[in-house]
Amino acid sequence: MRGIAYKLGDDVDTDAIIPGPYLRTTDPNELARYCLYGIDKDFYKKAKGKIIVAGENFGCGSSREQAVLAIKYAGVKAVVAKSFARIFYRNAINNGLYVITANTDEINDGDELFIDLKNEKIIINNKKTISCKIPKGIEKEILEAGGLINYYKKKKVRT
Repeated sequence: MRGIAYKLGDDVDTDAIIPGPYLRTTDPNELARYCLYGIDKDFYKKAKGKIIVAGENFGCGSSREQAVLAIKYAGVKAVVAKSFARIFYRNAINNGLYVITANTDEINDGDELFIDLKNEKIIINNKKTISCKIPKGIEKEILEAGGLINYYKKKKVRT
């Protein structure tokens, strides 16, 4: 997985990811237009192909699933953070958005990232390598299926 880092800090809450006034729709493409609107009103215009990189506790706040949908449908490939709020993490897995844990101190805004999911490492600007942790077990299977609904459909077909 390749992308350009969009660096944020600690404690990015779901209200900053998708502010409350924009939750009146269930259309994920409309939600995407307001992705990170609480931080950068123009993020949607530059989101495609980005990898959000953050510090501790990404996705804290309310349990709004729309935060994950806004990120995913904006074209963001993954979120890499030191840690995730538990509900956000689970919502990301269920909706097929890769959430990767790593020490993000050495990643800067605009860095080119290559995430090697198989070997659990991130290569920064084709120079520096840091280790990361990707979801494993059933979480990995759900991500690979594109989310929980697709995972269920595949399992149901096999039985």
